[in-house]
Amino acid sequence: MNIDTFRDYCLNKKGVTEGLPFGPDVLVLKVMGKMFSLVSLDEVPLRANLKCDPERVIELREEFAEHILPGYHMNKQHWNTLILDGRLDSKLVFELIDHSYELVVNGLTIKLKKELEDL
Repeated sequence: MNIDTFRDYCLNKKGVTEGLPFGPDVLVLKVMGKMFSLVSLDEVPLRANLKCDPERVIELREEFAEHILPGYHMNKQHWNTLILDGRLDSKLVFELIDHSYELVVNGLTIKLKKELEDL
């Protein structure tokens, strides 16, 4: 998967913004100001960090050991790094983006959830 496909998929979700708060090499995608994905723009192949349910983190790392790793520079219990070299099915990547987004949305305050609903 390339950066354009990954980025476009994320930006089509409600309330998502992008930025480069850690410098020009790390694209950060947020929903209502909360991070749900970080993408290393200078890595080849492309690498993306996504939030994940702690129980699912382990399952994914075991099943896709060469392509899903503990989250680089993130809390290893809640984040995975996906190596996007084309070997992970795009359907799985999109599902994991959705999962990360939903985890963050579910953790929003009532006020932010209402603002997101109203967008």
